[in-house]
Amino acid sequence: MSSTNDDLDLRRRRAAYRAAHRGTKEMDWLMGRYAEAKLAVMSEAELSHFERFLALPDPELQGWILDPAIVADREFGDLVSALRVFHGLQPLN
Repeated sequence: MSSTNDDLDLRRRRAAYRAAHRGTKEMDWLMGRYAEAKLAVMSEAELSHFERFLALPDPELQGWILDPAIVADREFGDLVSALRVFHGLQPLN
């Protein structure tokens, strides 16, 4: 395995941990389950995007994910939609 793959694996493990240890059980579950299912197939660019998403405050993320009336930031709109579809909160488009 090359150092690039090792680095990517490490980043995926860190992102999985951060996703599953948010501070509230609800966010741990919402983010952790999604990360568990999707991180392994994320490209490096998708992983970078997800890492930036994880850096946002929980109240903002939870609002975007759980309340369809709240419009997600343009940068993360597709990711929020993917999370909502994954959890059955939004039908596939």
